[in-house]
Amino acid sequence: MASFDHSTARIATWNLAGYWGIPVERQAYQIEGLALLDAEVVALVEINPPSMLESLKQGLAEKGVVYESSMIEQANDLHIGVLYKQGITAWNEHLLEGSDLGDSRRRKAFVLNMRIGKFDFKLIVVHLKSGRGGDEQEIRDQQAQVIGNYITQQRQASREDILLVGDFNMIPGQDVSNFHHLGGEDLMDFVSSWDLQERFSHILPAGRANLLDGFAISRTYSTEYIRGSLRVFPMHWSMDMGRDRFRERVSDHLPFVASFRIDRSRD
Repeated sequence: MASFDHSTARIATWNLAGYWGIPVERQAYQIEGLALLDAEVVALVEINPPSMLESLKQGLAEKGVVYESSMIEQANDLHIGVLYKQGITAWNEHLLEGSDLGDSRRRKAFVLNMRIGKFDFKLIVVHLKSGRGGDEQEIRDQQAQVIGNYITQQRQASREDILLVGDFNMIPGQDVSNFHHLGGEDLMDFVSSWDLQERFSHILPAGRANLLDGFAISRTYSTEYIRGSLRVFPMHWSMDMGRDRFRERVSDHLPFVASFRIDRSRD
C-alpha cells in the first residue's frame, strides 16, 4: 500500500445533480471539475446510473488523477459513492438500515471506515429528503433521528472520529429541528453552518441561493480538522464558467472541501 509523505489531506463532498440521469457530455465536465478539485477523498451523491462512478474514475485516471471507489447501490435511481486516492484504506462499507424510513424512493446513508495516513475515521454520506414544506421537514426529522441515534451509539462505543457529509437539504437557521436530530446527543459540530455562513452551495435558476449541503465533524476528540479550512470550492470559476452555465452543464451544486491533519491520531 502506498504511503502519504505529506501532513494534510483534503476531503470533499459534491452533489452531481443526477436526478434525471447524467449524459456523457455532463460527465466529461464533471471529470474535468473533479480533476481540478483533486481531493484525496470525494463523497458523491446523486450518482445516476451507478455505472457512472466507474466512468468518472476511468476519466480521472486518463487525466493522471487515480482513484479507488466504493459504492453500494440504493433501491432507487440515485446512489451514493466515494472516490479515494491510492494509499487510502476503506472498509466496512454498508448502508444504514432505516435511514430511508423504509421507503425505497429515498436514500439510505452510506457508511464506511477510512484511514488516511494516521487519521482514521468513520465517514457517513447522506442525501436527505428535499423540499421546503412542513411534510418534507418532518421526513428529514425522522431520517435525521435514525442517523443521529446511530452517531450517538457509535460515540458511546468508541472515540473514533466521525465525518458526516453530503446533501443535507437543510438550510442553517431555518431547519433547526433537522440539525438538532442529525447531531445526535449534541455530538456533531456542523462546521459548514459556521465556517460558511455567508456562502452558498446550491445554485438556483432564480432567487437567493442557499447552503443545502453540509459538513459536520464529531465534536469531541476531533482535532485533525484544520480549523477554518472548510470552503465551497468555486468549481465554476476554476472551469472558467459563470454560475448559470455551470448549473446547466455541470451541476446545480458546488463542492465542499476541508483539510485534515493525517500525521497524527488523537483517538
